[in-house]
Amino acid sequence: MSNHGRIWWNELNTWKPDEAMKYYASVLGWEYDAAPMADGNMPRPYYIAKKDGKAVAGIFTLHEPMFKGVPEHWFTYLAVDDVAKAVADSNASGGALMRDPFDIPGFGILAIVQDCNGAVMGLIQPA
Repeated sequence: MSNHGRIWWNELNTWKPDEAMKYYASVLGWEYDAAPMADGNMPRPYYIAKKDGKAVAGIFTLHEPMFKGVPEHWFTYLAVDDVAKAVADSNASGGALMRDPFDIPGFGILAIVQDCNGAVMGLIQPA
């Protein structure tokens, strides 16, 4: 069965991950594991939020200069069977590519796109 079109992953993009993790631990009972970023260029690890031992979300640390001016937000990734085809289909349907596809070993191939109205989302071809 294909997962194409399903919500696959949500992550909090935040400037203050320690404060966010404390908040969500208190409100939702989340615990966290640190995971190094695939490209090694991020100043902090990526955090996997877990509930009852199961991964439920990610916490991504925003940093300058790459994300200067980006507000804190929740970000959704949608599963696709073929990320290159989904990017092409997005472009053909009035969307725009914001970040070329990139691989996170063990997780999948991701791309960041805007839809025809400017809403931003991640596309993921799960590993």
